[in-house]
Amino acid sequence: MCKIHVLTSCNRKTISAWLLFLMELFLVLPCIFSTEIFKPAALQDQHLNHVRIKRGWMWKQIFVLEEQEITEPLYVGQLRSDLDNHDGSFKYILSGDGAKTVFTIDENTGAIYVLKKLDREEKPSYTLRAQVINSLTGVPVEAESEFIIKIQDINDNEPKFINEPYVAVVPEMSPEGTFVMQVTATDMDDPSYGNSARLIYSILQGQPHFSIEPKSGIIRVASKMDRETKDKYFVIIQAKDMVGNVGGLSTTTTVTITLSDVNDNGPKFKEKIYDMSILESALVGEIVGTVIADDRDIGENAEIIYIIEEKGDFNMFDINTDPITQEGIITLNKLVDYESKRRYNIRVKAINRYFDERFIKQDLFEDTTAIRIHIQDVDEPPVFVQNAYYMEIYENASIGSHVNSVTAKDPDITNSPIRYSIIHNQFSKLFGIDAHNGSIITLKPLDREVAPWHNITVTATESQNPIHVSKVPVYIQVMDVNDHAPQFSKKYDTFVCELSRPGQPIQTISAVDQDDPALGHYFSYSLAHKTTNFTVRDNGDNTATIFTTKSMYSYEDNPLTYLVIVISDNETPSLSSTNTLTIRVCDCGKDGNAESCKAQGFLSSLGINGGAFIAISVGVLLILVLSILMFLKHRKKHEKLKEKGEECRQNFVKYDDEGGGEQDTEAFDIIGLRNQTVMREPKLNKKIRRDIPSLYRMSLRLGPDVVEFREFLSEKLEEANTDLSVLSPDTMHHYAFEGTGSMCGSLSSIGSTCSHMELNI
Repeated sequence: MCKIHVLTSCNRKTISAWLLFLMELFLVLPCIFSTEIFKPAALQDQHLNHVRIKRGWMWKQIFVLEEQEITEPLYVGQLRSDLDNHDGSFKYILSGDGAKTVFTIDENTGAIYVLKKLDREEKPSYTLRAQVINSLTGVPVEAESEFIIKIQDINDNEPKFINEPYVAVVPEMSPEGTFVMQVTATDMDDPSYGNSARLIYSILQGQPHFSIEPKSGIIRVASKMDRETKDKYFVIIQAKDMVGNVGGLSTTTTVTITLSDVNDNGPKFKEKIYDMSILESALVGEIVGTVIADDRDIGENAEIIYIIEEKGDFNMFDINTDPITQEGIITLNKLVDYESKRRYNIRVKAINRYFDERFIKQDLFEDTTAIRIHIQDVDEPPVFVQNAYYMEIYENASIGSHVNSVTAKDPDITNSPIRYSIIHNQFSKLFGIDAHNGSIITLKPLDREVAPWHNITVTATESQNPIHVSKVPVYIQVMDVNDHAPQFSKKYDTFVCELSRPGQPIQTISAVDQDDPALGHYFSYSLAHKTTNFTVRDNGDNTATIFTTKSMYSYEDNPLTYLVIVISDNETPSLSSTNTLTIRVCDCGKDGNAESCKAQGFLSSLGINGGAFIAISVGVLLILVLSILMFLKHRKKHEKLKEKGEECRQNFVKYDDEGGGEQDTEAFDIIGLRNQTVMREPKLNKKIRRDIPSLYRMSLRLGPDVVEFREFLSEKLEEANTDLSVLSPDTMHHYAFEGTGSMCGSLSSIGSTCSHMELNI
């Protein structure tokens, strides 16, 4: 017979405790009607072999209700062996998870007690081990067995939302059922037991604009909303356990839902007519005024494009959109004139830059307004009829000749009289202007060859308001007249050979003319006097060629011939000039090469014949060689003096001489002082050779050979090196003499203490 003693204590008189008691009773019923209870596996195997065995441990699964207030040990279950006769011979031992701290056992009876309040969410179960031994011998009566004590859940935890805070964005005017977001809450109670962890979601605030699915927590749009009316909603969501029944615990969270903008509004002008004004002196591009259309949308949905409709005076103005303020900036496209037109009318249209296809059929994306622009009169300076004036006058015009006129007008209605003047510069002094009618005249003679153009600046000033001045450039071109005769283009060096034949060309000549005729130059050439030696032939291309007319020319009889040539231009009246061509006679040799005459002609012009030129050349060469040798010798000696160091002589030649104003002549003669320092007696060198021929003889190749000349140079160098009376190269000349009679005194620093310092070289 199955004997199970289960005692359950119910200290909490709540509905949950009664439900637990009924459940435990339901679990015990099978044991009441059963002839067998839980036994260890070994005993079950013996039973299968139809062997009568002893009973083993006897217990059921033990449950403990959480959150019970424990003031004294609370009985929760019973352990018993079927061998126990309740005579005190058995001893029960409890070990494992929570033994002696959370749970304890009665050693004699096997009753299990809980010692403190338990929390299922902290630890849902405990695994323990039970053992029964003979209290007298200590020998185990039953094998050690493991059992579990489970903590029974009660609804002691409220739901909690995760991933807070909740923020969502949904486009305005979204249709019903549009998904917004999903919220999620969790409950720490046992979801496998009862309804403590089963949640239901609901909206406490936010209807009728939003709805929520009770089981999933998905928030959806319940009605269309306009951002321009309200752009942000705070929806309060509740999560409640126990499937929302009475007694369930709940929590709330706030979902911030912002409506994003869609382009469902078009621009609207605040006024239907705008009045603006601008000065008539305004330049192209100046701002006339601004207009703005209001768009209730934001961001790119509120961006506006302004255009001027092609009606009225649309081409006089332009409009652009300010990207920051979204204003329409109207600017001047053409110059305006108060005297011509005083008011302009335009129509401006405002259009959304971007469109939303859902609302494009509503025709809400443009608006039009009228603008009246008034022109304001200003006192303007005079205006010249032309932006620049180009005038012409001949260079032979007399002083006071009329060049041309400039004209300026007062653009205002008053039409004030104009006064003209010239801003003078170095060129404007050649011209004058009538202050009343603007006529320009010459004040000095003009010369095209000096300045072909003259640039002047003319001003126009209102007589009634002198501060209004206008300027205009005037360009005056000086026209050419034939006032210069042609001349040789260069100086010619012409030669003729003594053995020339008649008809040979000896020189081609050309001419230049400072004038600049419109049809170009054409020069004609002729001889001023008839001659039997030469003739001139016009080549037809502004050049002419000189030809010989006889076969023999003599240098001894007539070395130079002067040929006078007349050059005429083709202007009206024609001008001509006489030019003299010098022709030299030279010996061209048997081959008749006239190029050799050029060198002879150059020497002849200097009065030097061929032999003298050779002698001079040889002399210059000898002087050059001697100079090089003396330089090398002096350099070598200077290097030796540097090596000797202190043996080098230091010579100081001091002249205390400073200019003394008007009585400067009382100073010492510096040249005399210097010559006096180096003065020495002339010495006769007996080694000087007297048999050196002259340079002329050397030019004729009659001088000494190279060996003799080298000996001569060596003797001269030796004499220079052995003459100790010559000053050393490292000599300082110091002048510090100040003359008397200067009214201003001396400004020199030579008389200071520094001038008496000893100089070391």
